[in-house]
Amino acid sequence: MLEPRPIQPSDKAALASGLDRLSERSVYRRFLSPKPSFSAAELRYLTEVDGHDHLALVIDDPDQPGEVIAVGRWVRLADEPTTAEIAITVADCWQRRGIGSLLARALGEEARSHGIRRFTATISAENAPALRLLEKAADRLELRRAGALDDALVDLAA
Repeated sequence: MLEPRPIQPSDKAALASGLDRLSERSVYRRFLSPKPSFSAAELRYLTEVDGHDHLALVIDDPDQPGEVIAVGRWVRLADEPTTAEIAITVADCWQRRGIGSLLARALGEEARSHGIRRFTATISAENAPALRLLEKAADRLELRRAGALDDALVDLAA
């Protein structure tokens, strides 16, 4: 069974190799630009989180221990402490199996328990799967189009 778990500093290599396995399209959808690799500083930022202002969950491949197939995170906004930026990435071969939804629910539960009531995300306007995922987590979804990007504001469902 697929179960989200907190990210750990020891997941650095798994994140780096996971990025290598993503298609160009998936990389663009997540980072909005090409991203050939993570720097050491980025890997520290992505895996050494405090669990209060920056929370990240991963899902491991059940058949390949140590291989991360999905990552979801939120980072609280310093100037709006009840709002956090959210991001979810699922390995290409695991997409369309409900894993993103599973992570979105888990991230929403954790966010509410930490006083976060709203998620924000900047996504490509053509990224329909991300919009559908945000709609599932939302009590209310507001989109602001800015050219090829959408700024989404999601009020978390209770």
